Amino acid sequence: MPASLATVKRKIQSTKSTRQITSAMQMVSTAKLNQIQHHTKAYEAYAATVREVLSSMVKSHSTTDADSKDQFTSLFDKRPVQQTGILVITSDRGLVGSYNSNVIKETLETMKKHHLNKDNTVFLTIGRTGTEFFKKRGMNVVYEYTGVSDVPTYKEVRGIVKTTVQMYNDGVFDELFLSYNHYVNRITSHVRVQKMMPVSEDSMTDDQPAVSEESADKTRISPEFEFEPSANDIVSVIVSQYAESLVYGAILDAKTSEHSSSANAMSSASDNADEIISDLELQYNRARQAAITTEITEITGGMTAQE
Repeated sequence: MPASLATVKRKIQSTKSTRQITSAMQMVSTAKLNQIQHHTKAYEAYAATVREVLSSMVKSHSTTDADSKDQFTSLFDKRPVQQTGILVITSDRGLVGSYNSNVIKETLETMKKHHLNKDNTVFLTIGRTGTEFFKKRGMNVVYEYTGVSDVPTYKEVRGIVKTTVQMYNDGVFDELFLSYNHYVNRITSHVRVQKMMPVSEDSMTDDQPAVSEESADKTRISPEFEFEPSANDIVSVIVSQYAESLVYGAILDAKTSEHSSSANAMSSASDNADEIISDLELQYNRARQAAITTEITEITGGMTAQE
């Protein structure tokens, strides 16, 4: 039996209204993505320079005597790992596709890989989704932060950065992993889990961005630095800035990926709405045609009965 014309028509209007909302949300997410990409480019140049300077100092110190290494900040100190910290960055809201689930899944895989559990792991969470997930499962969340703006500034997240570094120095955890969604392009992002603390040459290499095709054939020449008054006097400041740049850079990267995921999710929702509208309109036309056919049949039957 064909569906009621009024019912199908209401479904069409409702789906069209939903499509207008998803289309508007897609436009908003795209605008936010463009804005944060412009902001991130300038910061990436700063972070790369800090990493380059620190890497040069680490290499120079590797050839000096052991006493000089005592002047390094505690972020370089390797100590027995009793507690592992994981800084997880998720979103505060939904409607971002698989953005949050991918981060949480990869975080759990990392715990399994390193034989971590709720007794030897502490969590620092940025974003309501991750906070609620780990709290509901009885994990030890020692720090949480929600309400990161769409285009976060360093001033806004300074408290997160300072608290993370201070917790490591205070021994709340003996090593720290970052888990977040890394933005590749507007279609692709992947979860990145990297060791942030203690700082080492390996960790500084792991977070290097991929080389673009344009620069793949170019030979990079490392600059030589002169330090005044000395590298030992500067290193403690640079190491702290490097650690802070990692946390802030991860937040920027994750937010970029979030806006991209949101735009893609809303685009898919709009496409699905178009398909539903097309199917409903076909259903409406069939129901309308059936109603007309029924009406003609009744009229013809009535005329025949009068003859």
